Amino acid sequence: MNEKTLPPLNWLRTFEVSARSLNFTKAAQELHLTQGAVSQQIRLLERHLGVALFKRLPRGLTLTDEGMSYLPVVQDSISRLAAATNELFNSEQRTPVKIRGSLSFFVHWLAPRLAEFNQQHPNIDIRYISSLWVKDTDADDDFEIRWGNGQWPGYVSQRLSWDTLFPVCSPDLVERSQIQSPSDLGKTTLLHVLGYEEGWGYWLSMINEEQVDPSRGMQLDTLLASLRLAEVGVGVALARSSMVEDMLADGRLVELFDQRIPASESFYLVRKSGTDLSPEALLFFNWLERQSRLQQ
Repeated sequence: MNEKTLPPLNWLRTFEVSARSLNFTKAAQELHLTQGAVSQQIRLLERHLGVALFKRLPRGLTLTDEGMSYLPVVQDSISRLAAATNELFNSEQRTPVKIRGSLSFFVHWLAPRLAEFNQQHPNIDIRYISSLWVKDTDADDDFEIRWGNGQWPGYVSQRLSWDTLFPVCSPDLVERSQIQSPSDLGKTTLLHVLGYEEGWGYWLSMINEEQVDPSRGMQLDTLLASLRLAEVGVGVALARSSMVEDMLADGRLVELFDQRIPASESFYLVRKSGTDLSPEALLFFNWLERQSRLQQ
């Protein structure tokens, strides 16, 4: 069966108004068209669909069975389109503070703190886009959250975390694998995060542990994934301290060996040099700066 192509939106709008009033003259007044234009659009729509939508009576109009079936569908579609248009493009809506960054950072660092910001500034909206999405080089983000050394040409940065590196796993894995010293890591699965220069090889070398092969284990593309696998007992993750505070506090993860190594890189709030922040973005920037100072 051949599929009907979607008729022009103006024909559907004319049908909806005409069906409500059952009068082409009244429909023309509401649509600011001539009666002839309304009649022509209805004829074109009926020809396009291959059915009559109205019965032309001596004293007015009535809907055919097909017209009565089609009307609620058209009304619902127009209503949804109007609502979405108003939500997305209303000139009076608030402009959100736009941030793009690490999903791990959002889940473990920012999200637990956002309730406070929302209470202090309920009229400021936040839009956080995970960096797992394809990066749009023309995106109009106010800020980015980046992991690195804070030096990016053309950008200014504000440090958000002061991280140390240390192994974590589930309490159950400690018991099952009898992990008592770093050399016991050779009996477990190491959870690697791609993209971090200071990984298992770095940590093991810093504590002078040569018995464990740092190339073994599972490779993952986010710290969030490695921490989740550690939580469910699959292996041992190399944690960044700012990312595991909540999981250590509630016992989902335990720290191993008490041998923390300072990370040379951390999370930064980054924005393009020479750009002016909106008042809302500036408020968020200042609040985030205060939050970061509390972590020092």
